[in-house]
Amino acid sequence: MNPLCPLCSCDTHHLFSRDARRCYRRCFTCKTVFVPPQYFLSSDDERARYDLHTNAPDESGYRTFLRRMLMPMHKRIASGGAGLDFGSGPGPTLCLMFEDLGYRMHIYDCFYADDARVWERSYDFITATEVVEHLHQPYRELLRLWRCLKPDGYLGIMTSRYDDIEDFSSWHYKLDPTHVIFFSMESFLWLSQRWQADLEVIDRDIVILHKRVND
Repeated sequence: MNPLCPLCSCDTHHLFSRDARRCYRRCFTCKTVFVPPQYFLSSDDERARYDLHTNAPDESGYRTFLRRMLMPMHKRIASGGAGLDFGSGPGPTLCLMFEDLGYRMHIYDCFYADDARVWERSYDFITATEVVEHLHQPYRELLRLWRCLKPDGYLGIMTSRYDDIEDFSSWHYKLDPTHVIFFSMESFLWLSQRWQADLEVIDRDIVILHKRVND
């Protein structure tokens, strides 16, 4: 039995690509490419991969990379606002950069900062930087974020889009075995229509969804 699309739950999708390790299916409705669940790593193996990450708050190159998310959100949210960095990783850094600008920050990571209390709060903005491609149930997780966002709030997502490349089969991004879902521009358009949100494309790998006041 074919799995449902993990973003839109559509059951119509096709084999999009295959390599030596796994196959990739593309949804006809939201144009998301996903890896079927039988190829997912175990939680222990997934955690072991993340433990190899060496990004740290004192690395200038990493901070330069994160500024690509920091500055667009800073332009939209006044200092003093409350934010959540979802998928903060083993060395939380973006939250510190926001705090340096006067924001009140919280973090969540299912492996490194699994604090369920963050879901009891509401936020002026939420960032998900290089994390959504890892989600086994992306719509459920993104909807949980959306519901924690205040009206007039912003959800910033950084992930490489597969429709920005020429050849999926040779794309380096899919070689990471923890990357199991790959978004297209149509994927984010589907989300924005579903939530009646305003969608802004900031860069080739960054989009921001704005929650309208009347939602």
